[in-house]
Parts: sequence; structure tokens; C-alpha cells
Amino acid sequence: MSKTESYKWAAKRIRAQVLRHLDVTATLANAAAILKESFPHFFWVGFYHVRSDCLLLGPFQGPPACVKLALDRGVCATAARTRQIVRVPNVHEFPGHVACDARANSEIVLPVFAQDGSLRAVLDVDSQDLNAFDDEDAAGLQVVAELLKNIWNR
Repeated sequence: MSKTESYKWAAKRIRAQVLRHLDVTATLANAAAILKESFPHFFWVGFYHVRSDCLLLGPFQGPPACVKLALDRGVCATAARTRQIVRVPNVHEFPGHVACDARANSEIVLPVFAQDGSLRAVLDVDSQDLNAFDDEDAAGLQVVAELLKNIWNR
């Protein structure tokens, strides 16, 4: 299956989770599982909830992760602060990178908004490969983030 087809299939499965949504944690947990299962080169997939003073670990798939991230350093904080997708080909060259697991070498992080436009989480994906994420990944993961808008205000 091509990467484009994999993203379409993952989005279809996540859309079904959103339609059956009962609980934010459960829906995010299944979204992370679907993404991890769909893309073998994803080393870690998960969500950090945006709090007033930090990013707090939410549902994820992969090895144990940092529980609390500061809002002033790292890839996740940059995505939250700028409200933009941040794609890092080599995390070891990113100023202020927070290494929750030294095996991660590249990363893509997307903001996840609620319907009202408030930033609720960031979707963080790590790979052990350098330069693992391209425009196609950004577009495919953006579809996922858009689908998840519908779970926050119910």
C-alpha cells in the first residue's frame, strides 16, 4: 500500500472512531494506535494535552515518554507556541530538543484544535530514521488533526 493510501485508510479508521466518540482519552488512544499500526517507521505516536503551564502526556503508542514538557523548549512546545506543523529531519540538531528517548532521530508535531479554535493538544510522531517525514506526512497527519477537532466540544 502506498503512503497516500495508508493515510487515507488511517483517516477512514480514525473518522469511524470520532463518529463513535464517547471519551477524549479513548478516542485519542485509538487514533494513536491506528497511526502506529499503519506506519511501521513511526517509532512513537502520541498526544500531549495543552495546559496553561505545560504540555502533559496523553494517550500514546511506543516506549515510555516524558510526562510533562515545558512550553518554552522542544519540538512539541514550538508547535504549540506557533500553532503550526513543525517537521524536524534531525532532532539532534534542533535547538532545545527534549530527548524523551535517544532512539528518536526525526519528528513531526502538529497542533490539534477544538471546533472553537482553541489549541487542545499536539500530535507528536517520532521516527528512528533521519528525515522520515515529508510533505505527504504533514498533509496526511493534518487530516487526522482536523478529524479530531470534533471530539473536544461534545
